[in-house]
Amino acid sequence: MGKQLSSGILLYRRRDSKLEFFLVHPGGPYWIKKDNEAWSIPKGEFAEGEELLETAKREFCEETGTEVIGIFQELTPLKQPSGKIIYAWALEGEIDPASVRSNTFTMEWPPGSGVQQEFPEIDKGEWFGIQAAYEKILPGQRGFLDQVQDLLSLKREVPS
Repeated sequence: MGKQLSSGILLYRRRDSKLEFFLVHPGGPYWIKKDNEAWSIPKGEFAEGEELLETAKREFCEETGTEVIGIFQELTPLKQPSGKIIYAWALEGEIDPASVRSNTFTMEWPPGSGVQQEFPEIDKGEWFGIQAAYEKILPGQRGFLDQVQDLLSLKREVPS
């Protein structure tokens, strides 16, 4: 299926009757100083022959160190500005951001140096209220926040 398709989980919870979303910040040198419009749902590319939801569960576990179980609600896929399509499932649940342990990737850094360095795929995860989630998440993924609010029959707090 290649690099143009990915699958992920949008974990959410209710705290003091407020909706919160769990987002992750990408690791590596290109993202270190980026914050607003840089966070994402835990997601990744398909393995050959893998089912969409199984990919989402695997990627969540690889990026956070936590397995997810529960009732997964399929969201409408979103096409990103790059052309990539992201499939996602909403899941009500809990995760302690301090427990997040991500897999790693290797890249040449600094560019042209010939030196290979290892970086975490994500460097942190965090819970955000709706307003903050809209500010933090990559713009192409904001539609997932809208869809969860619609699923829960909530009045959208932030226009998309």
